[in-house]
Amino acid sequence: MPSRLSPLPDVRHRWAIVLAAVILAAGALIGVGTARAESNGGVRVMPLGDSITDGVTIPGAYRTGLWQRFTGGGYRVDFVGSLSNGPASLGDHDHEGHSGWRIDQIDANIVNWLHAYSPHTVLLHIGTNDVLQNYNLSGAPARLSALIDHITATVPTAEVFVATIIPLANSGQEANARAYNSAIPGIVQSKVNAGEHVHLVDMHAALTTADLLSDGIHPNATGFDKMAATWFGALRSVPGSIGDTGGGSPTPTPTPTPPPGDRTCTAAYTVTGQWSGGFQASVTVTAGSTAITGWTVTWRYANGQAVTQAWNATVTSSGSAVTARNVGYNGALAAGAGAEFGFLGTSTGVNEVPTLTCTAN
Repeated sequence: MPSRLSPLPDVRHRWAIVLAAVILAAGALIGVGTARAESNGGVRVMPLGDSITDGVTIPGAYRTGLWQRFTGGGYRVDFVGSLSNGPASLGDHDHEGHSGWRIDQIDANIVNWLHAYSPHTVLLHIGTNDVLQNYNLSGAPARLSALIDHITATVPTAEVFVATIIPLANSGQEANARAYNSAIPGIVQSKVNAGEHVHLVDMHAALTTADLLSDGIHPNATGFDKMAATWFGALRSVPGSIGDTGGGSPTPTPTPTPPPGDRTCTAAYTVTGQWSGGFQASVTVTAGSTAITGWTVTWRYANGQAVTQAWNATVTSSGSAVTARNVGYNGALAAGAGAEFGFLGTSTGVNEVPTLTCTAN
């Protein structure tokens, strides 16, 4: 990381950014060791990225919350990688989160790591340091595409989850982050079209700048937990990416029955990105004046659109009709609370917003 970053409005924020740069560049010296190889025989998952995977500011980063969701859900997962760090509450400390690294630096090492650890699933969040260092930003999408190609060529049966990078507090850097993120859905779709097991995870939409530390770069504890929840939802939407619960799930706590009343919900559809032949969209479901225990959203496309991949909902299609149902962790909503799901699609015409119908349980 260079020491010159675009300043935030006040002196405290400027010094926070400089401190963050020092932490990022020196992260490998802070609480990072060689991998402990804490294998439990589970599905091998490689957390891959920079300090936001490493956790130099909050030990364990999103990996702690994700691990706890694995164990709470009865999934048997083995984190793999050449580095190891994190708190005791993180049951497996191995990862490939290299603080301060850009896309090209990860790419220079990825084939060796993949040969060494043979992951079945890869969680990739990379590009923040390309933005912070203003490193040939116009070429960042091509570098990401090449990195994904090297992963899929080396472990062709692996499930590769590619995340958009999280928000940045500095407005100029955030604009560059959004420009980089806007290219990712098209990159992922091109890999899907080529038959690769690549999946988009919209991590940018999962966090806001309120979920960042004062450095304006790294998530706070809440932000990391949101990342964990987003990864977990994406993984559960792809069968086999983290195995099956295999009877290891704890007995679920019964969900309280909502009080009598009018169980209703509404759904709002937003096109978040589009490109030639494809698009990305999100739907926000909001409970009415009474808590609900589940939801189903239906709509019909009029211009040849088709959903190809979804996250945070189970989406099925029959011709032009689409049905989206909540997954296990986001069906129960308090009165007025909301949940969001997203998806990629193909299109042959104008991406008009369809009329949605939301049905609550």
